[in-house]
Amino acid sequence: MADTILDASGLQCPLPVLRANRALRPLAAGDRLTVIATDPSAPADFRQFCRQTGHDLVESTAADGVFTIVLRKAVPAG
Repeated sequence: MADTILDASGLQCPLPVLRANRALRPLAAGDRLTVIATDPSAPADFRQFCRQTGHDLVESTAADGVFTIVLRKAVPAG
């Protein structure tokens, strides 16, 4: 499994989610994407994104206005 980091600092909704979606496309199922964001709505946006897409929200933490969100790419159904 690969771990990829996406720095979305300074970007406002919906850009962090859109960039994460693009970054997830080439990853294999089960790979992890760590998103660094500063938009206060990012944690809620990513929870909703994962509900809609089937990706797993592994972890969401905040420290000093920086949000670290870890996603695991969904395994395709079938």
